[in-house]
Amino acid sequence: MNIKYFLFLLLSICISPEALTQEGRAEKPEWKAFFEKHEATGTIFIVDSRGESKKVGGYNMARASKRYSPASTFKVPHTLFALDAGIVKDEFQVFSWDGVKRGYEPHNQDQNLRSAMRSSALWLYEGFASEIGEEKAEAYLKRIDYGNMDPATERGAYWVDGKLAISATEQVTFLEQLYHNELPFELEHQLLLKDIMIVEAGSNWILRAKTGWEGRYGWWIGWVEWPSGPVFFALNIDTPNRWEDLYKREAIVRDILLSIHALPSNQSMQPNAASLRD
Repeated sequence: MNIKYFLFLLLSICISPEALTQEGRAEKPEWKAFFEKHEATGTIFIVDSRGESKKVGGYNMARASKRYSPASTFKVPHTLFALDAGIVKDEFQVFSWDGVKRGYEPHNQDQNLRSAMRSSALWLYEGFASEIGEEKAEAYLKRIDYGNMDPATERGAYWVDGKLAISATEQVTFLEQLYHNELPFELEHQLLLKDIMIVEAGSNWILRAKTGWEGRYGWWIGWVEWPSGPVFFALNIDTPNRWEDLYKREAIVRDILLSIHALPSNQSMQPNAASLRD
């Protein structure tokens, strides 16, 4: 047997899939300063696809590979599930408020897809989950290879209180597929989803993102589109001070994106009001 071929086979057996997936993912210790600035513990994973060569890296990559409940970031794929199942016709369909008074006033009103995404109206998506059912939800999760693909729960929403979990690196992989319209759903549904995810836009850039909060930790995931290509991100931080920590999700990401010139330098460093809860 050719010695080079033999060594190739040996390496193929010995190198784990995890080791292979970590290849090319650079640890960015300099980004620790942005977490320290906001007194936060967590991780961020970024894939910068501007230009000809993709730059992949993050801070605290060990945590970036660890799975957590997606919380309200799950509204991104969940919207596709609801559209595919025919529960939602389009962005204009109005869902009547159930009359239950909740602590966040924007939730106490009728909703459509755009308002529910913006205010992160949990009750509407709980209704979607009820209509879809656990068996079909699991089939959807497997279709897109989403985290551990487990919608089981003993109580509450499975994407907050249940077993469903996903890592920061997996979040970015999912977002990349959405950006390229490569998810196994109707093109029009993927385009609609991306439209309602818009947070900010300038003359030559668009920021699409979604927050998430499980109570103990929070997310901010999304991407910035430029003519030269997109910059994807997924941040996950601990939130021991609960509401007081929520602004940190967006603040840390914005600081880092500004540092790599992925956001215009004149952008405000203050998080949007809608991001201060989830």
